[in-house]
Amino acid sequence: MPQTDITTALENTFVEDLINAGIVLAVGLAVWLVLHYAIRIVVKRVQADSPVLERRSLRWAAPMLRNIDPVVRALDQERRVQRARTVGSLLNSVLTAVVATVTGFYVLMAFNINVAPLIASVGVLGIAIGFGCQQLIRDFLAGICITLEDQYGIGDVIQTSEVVGSVEYVGLRITRVMGEDGTLWYLRNGEILRLGNRSKGHYQPPAEELPDGGAAPAAAGTAAGGAAPAVAAGPASDTNGQAGEQARTDTQRAEPPAG
Repeated sequence: MPQTDITTALENTFVEDLINAGIVLAVGLAVWLVLHYAIRIVVKRVQADSPVLERRSLRWAAPMLRNIDPVVRALDQERRVQRARTVGSLLNSVLTAVVATVTGFYVLMAFNINVAPLIASVGVLGIAIGFGCQQLIRDFLAGICITLEDQYGIGDVIQTSEVVGSVEYVGLRITRVMGEDGTLWYLRNGEILRLGNRSKGHYQPPAEELPDGGAAPAAAGTAAGGAAPAVAAGPASDTNGQAGEQARTDTQRAEPPAG
């Protein structure tokens, strides 16, 4: 009888632990679904938001911005959609990792398992992974900062220490840039140490890059000025040579014949 009671007690305890674990899993799943749905609603609302130039506060400027409105609206919409998708994907990933970790620990605790050594082991493993993947983590952190701070977006012309071109894609790990010569560059966000956004500031191309060729007239003038003395010196040299030849001829005629 005592052995039967112990077996029954163990079975009851296991059933209770299993029920508790099931409740924890159900709560974790419910929390994940609710937060995931909230993130999706926010992302969709941001994507469907009206462009800046269509807001009531800027309707007075519509006549002046009529010519650039289609371009600005398209770039602004595409940029906002990509930022919303990137931030939404990041939030979903963080949410999934946090909910899964917390739920897993509570499930282990429901089965009366000591999670303190496990937490210490996970901490050590996290430090090792952090040292091994520090470059990858650096790229992701830089991508998060670039996205949240809106340093640049699709359609912006940026200049780095390596390339100058138009941004085609902004991700959490890499940025895709189309160079001025048509080369497609893939820049790791963690390697972008210095960057200039020509689309946001008041960029003016240097004189040698102006369409009208500001330096070209000076070069042309120099070439013309250098050629002019050469042309002018040609006739002068010929005249001096002819004068010298005529003087020698006159001298020979004036000398008396030797007797």
